[in-house]
Amino acid sequence: MAIALSDKEFRLIRDFVYERFGINLTEQKRPLMAGRLQSVLQKLRLTSFKAYYDYLLQEPGGEGLTTLVNRISTNHTFFYREPAHFEFLQQEVLPKHMESAKRTGNKKLRIWCAGCSSGEEPYTLSMVLREYLRGELDSWDIGILATDISGRVLQIAQHGIYTEDSLSHLPKPYRQRYFKRTEAGSWAVVDSIKGMVVFRKFNLMRRTFPFNGKFDVIFCRNVMIYFDKATRSALVERFYKCTERGGYLFVGHSETLGRGECFYEYRKPATYRKEH
Repeated sequence: MAIALSDKEFRLIRDFVYERFGINLTEQKRPLMAGRLQSVLQKLRLTSFKAYYDYLLQEPGGEGLTTLVNRISTNHTFFYREPAHFEFLQQEVLPKHMESAKRTGNKKLRIWCAGCSSGEEPYTLSMVLREYLRGELDSWDIGILATDISGRVLQIAQHGIYTEDSLSHLPKPYRQRYFKRTEAGSWAVVDSIKGMVVFRKFNLMRRTFPFNGKFDVIFCRNVMIYFDKATRSALVERFYKCTERGGYLFVGHSETLGRGECFYEYRKPATYRKEH
């Protein structure tokens, strides 16, 4: 029998999730929360969501928080999602960066995928870079950092094995060059692509970001849809501080940054640049 989620219990867990993860669970998300957490309560032998809330407050190891965020977050993505961003990267961002490298001799490129989910986005970026740089790739110092708050999806990303559906939007040459078929019929990312990405668990709600250097490109797509305006504004400000001058921020096409909350200059839909 399903455990009921009362109004008070929903508010307690909703506020807890907002404080810890910045995720704004609206009333419409209530059935999703109740449904996805049923098996968690049963496994813990808890008889109410209030008991589960108390458990989260007291549980010292962090495993409970990991399970919570894995259950309430939605991780639907695929390779070459929102292709306009990857085309813009090839047509404007990378040419400008290469011109700058010729002038300065600084052939370094740093990219951060913030909220990388199961890895399709950073691996797509690796393929785009290999296609663009080709024979020059080895002369560049390229770093792609991919972070997510969910340990479950990071494990999937690190394994680098995907279904046919995940590859359905990927250009055919990419599939031919950068994947191999597994015995089970899935598709495995080749080692040359996997080796370009570093995956780390990271909570975007940290007050400060502990990076030594700045990023030339930040992808944070379809993540901030879960945040309210105040949380989103504070996050964009932190992104701005760790973006190189002339660097770019890409957000999802269903997202927009209002003028009052955006330190970047608008470049085109879902694409922003740090001009100064």
